[in-house]
Amino acid sequence: MKKKIIYSILALLVLIQFIRPDKNLSVTKSTNDITHNYQIPANIQETLKSACFDCHSNNTKYPWYSHVQPVGWWLQYHVNEGKEHLNFSEFLSYTPKKAHHKMEEVAETVSEGEMPLNSYTWMHKNARLSAEQRKALKDWANETMSNIAIANNLASDLKK
Repeated sequence: MKKKIIYSILALLVLIQFIRPDKNLSVTKSTNDITHNYQIPANIQETLKSACFDCHSNNTKYPWYSHVQPVGWWLQYHVNEGKEHLNFSEFLSYTPKKAHHKMEEVAETVSEGEMPLNSYTWMHKNARLSAEQRKALKDWANETMSNIAIANNLASDLKK
């Protein structure tokens, strides 16, 4: 009886390897990419690349273990969740008010250490942000918020 259970579990583990989630890989830069309208200094671009874009853009760099199910499903779930909250590749499709709020959330979650997630930095050591990187990212997000507000006359709308 034990052998049947073990073989059944092994067969199930083999079978699930053929059920793979769609990958978050874009061949070209989206026309709604944040870089088309907002300046991103090189140091911020590098920080976003190493700590944010895997879950918050249309292009994820998948580690080798993403090909092993059910780990791949779990990773894709996190990518989908991240993109649902904020997608830098589709940033220009947001309304000005929503874009402003997203930048406010970036500043807040980064400065409070909520992002990047511990589960991500555990496996991606280069995504761990120093205090200087956190401050620079927060300052950039605040500056971008101001630019959004000025460009769209949101100042009075945001006070309401």
